[in-house]
Amino acid sequence: MAKKPTESSRANHDPTALGRRFKQRLKGRGVLLGGSVIEYLRPSLVKLYRNAGYDFIYVENEHAMFLGPELADFVQSARDNNMPVIAKTAQLDRAEVQRLLDCGIVGIQLPCTESRQDLLTLLDMMKYPPTGTRAGAPCFGNVDYTPPANATAWLKKANAASLLVVHIETRRGYENAEQIISTPGVDMVYTGPYDTSISMGHPGNFDHPDVVRPMKQVLKLCRKYKVPFGTSASSAAAGKRWIRQGCQFFEMEDELGLIAQGAKKLATSYR
Repeated sequence: MAKKPTESSRANHDPTALGRRFKQRLKGRGVLLGGSVIEYLRPSLVKLYRNAGYDFIYVENEHAMFLGPELADFVQSARDNNMPVIAKTAQLDRAEVQRLLDCGIVGIQLPCTESRQDLLTLLDMMKYPPTGTRAGAPCFGNVDYTPPANATAWLKKANAASLLVVHIETRRGYENAEQIISTPGVDMVYTGPYDTSISMGHPGNFDHPDVVRPMKQVLKLCRKYKVPFGTSASSAAAGKRWIRQGCQFFEMEDELGLIAQGAKKLATSYR
């Protein structure tokens, strides 16, 4: 029979460590790779990504159609395998943001970030008082189902552990890039090449000069304000070019793309 957690074990357990360690890694010189998930929320995918050498998992929660408790189950599997999870919030919705954080996700990514006010609103939803207005619920995946022994210490560490991820992908977002990136509390900045290519009139062409140019300007601003910059590259060669210029993280191909590529490669080898 499993023993109930003692006060000592509760005091020694730190559910915020995963997010705080990830923040520390972002400050290092290495490049962090995120395995994207768009449909298959399976524990096996967590392990496949971990075994492949990915550093975190990115959940496409804007376009995907996840239902019921499957996302929370997937996030718990990721946490058990020391894989921090970043997820999009489809919109600035308090209940949605809090549910994502309460299930154990460490980073919230805001698609179509276009103003500082967007970020201030999101920060208010993400952080506990006195920094923000997030409601306390220390009984779910955010604490690994072990309520903290010291609520005051946990609230402070939880605020320090959650990450706000900017997602710039529209003309207005690029026009307001400096005010966005310089906002206190921004932890990561991601530029979405697909929607950027649409906004700049070259759909699907990640490497067109009109697409790359504004993304490079964002990278320069990130270096100025010491905020990690990331993107998704069109190829490994393009990724290396971004790394040489200072890119610190990538949101990689999702599992559907990887399955399609692997299946096509294998079938072609037999034909």
